[in-house]
Amino acid sequence: MAGGKELRIGVIGAGGRGSLAHHAHQPDNGARLVAGADIRPKVLETWQEKFGADTFVTDDYRKLLARDDVEAVFICSPDYLHEEHAAAALDAGKHVYLEKPMAITIEGCDRILRIAHEKKRKLYLGHNMRHMSFVQKMKELIDTGAIGEVRAGWCRHFIAYGCDAYFKDWHADRTKSTGLLLQKAAHDIDVLHWLCGGYTIRTNAMGNLSVYNRITDRHSPEERGDASWSLDNWPPLSQKQLNPILDVEDLSMMQMQLDNGVLCSYQQCHYAPDAWRNYTIIGTEGRIENFGDNPPNCVVRLWNRRCEFNRDGDVHYSIPVDPGTHGGADPKIVGEFVRYVREGGKVLTSPIAARNSVAAGCRATESLRNNGVPLDIPPVPREILDYFNADLAT
Repeated sequence: MAGGKELRIGVIGAGGRGSLAHHAHQPDNGARLVAGADIRPKVLETWQEKFGADTFVTDDYRKLLARDDVEAVFICSPDYLHEEHAAAALDAGKHVYLEKPMAITIEGCDRILRIAHEKKRKLYLGHNMRHMSFVQKMKELIDTGAIGEVRAGWCRHFIAYGCDAYFKDWHADRTKSTGLLLQKAAHDIDVLHWLCGGYTIRTNAMGNLSVYNRITDRHSPEERGDASWSLDNWPPLSQKQLNPILDVEDLSMMQMQLDNGVLCSYQQCHYAPDAWRNYTIIGTEGRIENFGDNPPNCVVRLWNRRCEFNRDGDVHYSIPVDPGTHGGADPKIVGEFVRYVREGGKVLTSPIAARNSVAAGCRATESLRNNGVPLDIPPVPREILDYFNADLAT
């Protein structure tokens, strides 16, 4: 789409994370939300209150996709519905913004890629951490040679809200999420891939369900789990109303061999008292590390001289606050999607990157549940790889 034509957008999964799409509603700038789909009547009522009683709402996403006036869709439904909804939207000729993870299986991701390739529709993935200012600062330092050639990447992820967000609803059921090394780690794997300049080709992992399985207080299968979180829900074993099916790991760690020879590791804990991600990237001439991931309480530190213990690094970069949710990343990523559909051009992430983060998470989960055996990542066919990489910014 080019020129001054208005981009008319629908949202599948209009509640919850669907609020992300609100950033796209800019009628004065040529983009408008015109349709919302959700199975909850209250969500649809709120939608029409915000965007007008004449906007289309439905509890059947297929009716939204059948509308000729909807040219692009945001898919913000639960993870286990991503494959179904994305495939249907692409088949219907819509351009698609798909929230991460792309799907909950490698096969599901590859099916979405094939359909987007066949239909020649724009497919954009919601890996918004590439738009976070502290991640972009780390990428800038790497790309300008501040640490030499990258050889190692580490990520530790402390998830204080782990029980509230992931063990009280469908996330706790592996048939709906595969596991949290996919669902929660997809962002971090993608960031490691981006900062380290490659994709995982082999992985292994270890982990277990060691704390939340000891809690017996569960809500009924008919109830919708309350995934809101509170600082008062502490200590972890005092939690209540967990999901009746609970078979994903609350502690996990994986190792990755990238296609460029870089080695990475990732650790995830869902009962830590604090909440932040810590990335360390080490090169042939130094290293960088972030402390905090939510500006203004965030700094990136650079070490590039040999020394004894140096807590503060040789140089530090304070990360300013960007307006908007997720550290300002949400309005940026939505703006990029709208521009991409309307005008084309390069984008920061791609479906290939999203697929490879899912593939690493899926294979790591499989390894974790099979005594840590190393597993290889199946490659993407060359024609698919070339098609999507053409739009990826270097």
